[in-house]
Amino acid sequence: MKYGLIAQKLSHSFSKEIHGKLFDYEYTLQEIPPEELDAFMRCREFAAINVTIPYKEAVIPYLDEISDTARNIGAVNTIVNKDGRLIGYNTDFSGMVALIRQVGIVLKDKKVLVLGSGGTSKTAMAVARHLQCREVYRVSRSGREDCITYQQAAKCHSDAQILINTTPCGMYPNLDKSAVEAADYPALEGVVDAVYNPLCSKLVCDALERGIPAVGGLYMLVAQAVYAAEKFVDKTVPEEKIQEVYRQMMAQKQNIVLIGMPGCGKTTAGKALAQALGADFIDTDQEIVEQDGRTIPQIFQQEGEQGFRDLETAAIARVAARQHAVIATGGGAVLRKENMHLLRQNGRIYFIDRSLDMLETTPDRPLSCNRQDLERRYRERYDIYLASCHRHIPGDSAIEHVVQVIKEDFENENFGDQRT
Repeated sequence: MKYGLIAQKLSHSFSKEIHGKLFDYEYTLQEIPPEELDAFMRCREFAAINVTIPYKEAVIPYLDEISDTARNIGAVNTIVNKDGRLIGYNTDFSGMVALIRQVGIVLKDKKVLVLGSGGTSKTAMAVARHLQCREVYRVSRSGREDCITYQQAAKCHSDAQILINTTPCGMYPNLDKSAVEAADYPALEGVVDAVYNPLCSKLVCDALERGIPAVGGLYMLVAQAVYAAEKFVDKTVPEEKIQEVYRQMMAQKQNIVLIGMPGCGKTTAGKALAQALGADFIDTDQEIVEQDGRTIPQIFQQEGEQGFRDLETAAIARVAARQHAVIATGGGAVLRKENMHLLRQNGRIYFIDRSLDMLETTPDRPLSCNRQDLERRYRERYDIYLASCHRHIPGDSAIEHVVQVIKEDFENENFGDQRT
């Protein structure tokens, strides 16, 4: 390996794709079991590497030189081999500062809790102090190494204004996990999560649901990769490259999720969008049928709406973890908040709003198979559709126009996950 990333597990990593957008070098992802780290570091058979969980501290004894920033933090994520001498840097620091400033969360004079006790938590502590927080505490399950426990945090520091998550909790494939509950911290003003896969962790989604500014770690990942690449090849990268690569990665990783009434055009628009964007198309109703082996009317007849909704939630949990897909949901998917939380983690949600008088009934839709039921469902769900979407798309025009509007919005959306 000449250039690359080492870690214990790397199935979640985007680093190879990011570095491929920066310079023309081969970047390798290499998983190293703990018992093999010593031999790898002693061999020094690399030009430059990035380091992530759980080795940001473990590699330090092998270094011949370490930057002041990395030494002060006590964690290294970038190592350059210069004529056999290993030099360690911490570009996570600058990456996290860039992320916090980009999203506009203010740490000055605030109480900050850093969740986690690994190398990235030390970086977050340094960042919080650099940005002039009033006080900052590290939180871990054990409470060792100058940390407080999660129980102590909830009991004594529920007035925390900023949470920075540096644990892998909520990272793919465990999308339903969160180190803490945002609701337990009523004074919250901002949440920063180093997790970038999914794009918005459960913690970030929960904060956004409460109107609290929150952001996942993709921008940080891109920024630190740019700063690391500069060390790799000893060249300067323009700052605007961070935003350019970030937007490219979002377009490649984020899903388009279509919600709306049965018959509004979700499937037709979804297939056209998928083709235009080179993405996979997924219909959650079809996913249920393929997994279960029964038609939707059969499921309703045999198990009722509750049984169908359970199968729907299980299907959404499977497809929500996918990336670069167009997902058409069933008309009632919005009825469970759990479904929308899952879909929002990797998805930008569009409500295709087709007027009631343009919707038609069909016998394969058990809850809207006649006009009276269709109108009832429309009235029950309309406000939920509006509250669940990032973008409301009028759907009475030609389907080609609907597709174009969604495509343009998706390709030009601004940084972050703020609703419009």
